[in-house]
Amino acid sequence: MPARSDDMARQFELDRPRLRAVAYRILGSLGEADDALQEAWLRADRADTSEVGNPSGWLTTVVARVCLNLLRARDTRREEPLDDAARRQPAATGTAADPAEEVQLADEVGIALLIVLDTLGPAERLAFVLHDMFDVPFDDIAAMLGKTSAATRQLASRARRRVRGVPAPEADLPRRRRAVDAYLAATRGGDFDALVALLHPDVVLSADAAVVPTPEPVTVSGMEQVARGAMASMARARSAAVVLVDGMVGMAMAENGRLRVVLRFDFAADGRITGIDVIAEPARLNELDITGIG
Repeated sequence: MPARSDDMARQFELDRPRLRAVAYRILGSLGEADDALQEAWLRADRADTSEVGNPSGWLTTVVARVCLNLLRARDTRREEPLDDAARRQPAATGTAADPAEEVQLADEVGIALLIVLDTLGPAERLAFVLHDMFDVPFDDIAAMLGKTSAATRQLASRARRRVRGVPAPEADLPRRRRAVDAYLAATRGGDFDALVALLHPDVVLSADAAVVPTPEPVTVSGMEQVARGAMASMARARSAAVVLVDGMVGMAMAENGRLRVVLRFDFAADGRITGIDVIAEPARLNELDITGIG
């Protein structure tokens, strides 16, 4: 039966939790997800829904189209320096959201997944989220993207490979993953001694100018000095995850679902960390191949 406008309003409220979940997984930001829902309802309220036979499916399409536009708009800001992006908040990242709820949602979805999703193009991300997470048929997604169903399947397949990860070329992948897992846990927990134990005496940390930010790149040497620097990133570590960076075990940190900082690690033969390269400059981040660890 076609939907009347009052029926559509009731359906929107019934579907709101699911629609919000769709928007959050596409956008990775709770504030932007809530903005997308508001815009989607404004569009739905103005539309003639008298011929809509599947209100839930139609509302999902409206929300997805709004999210797709937001993703495409992001591409124009991807080269924006980290400090400029921070000064523009909350305008650049949507309505201010409850930080505790943002962290809870990120944990539920998976920080690593959100980080990898942020490296995908808008069409890949939409295809993967809608099909693999919400069972939207490829034909429906293809209509949103203006592509064939076959092409849309390929988009989702490429995204799926990146999310699941690829084998790392190194033989010591399990040991190195354990070391980076321990580094992240110690940083989150503020465990200075545990961090020092993971580091080689001659460890060197190099951070590009966008990390702090500072006028010039920063280099720090020695176990205790590097560990103290890691302690300063405790807040960022709460939104970080272990991922593959160019096929090697590394770590990535997100901010409102956006990739902001990546750490690459070098290791000694005994498994201790000898080098940490901290990357935050947008141009450098865009060059990295970041995937999940399968």
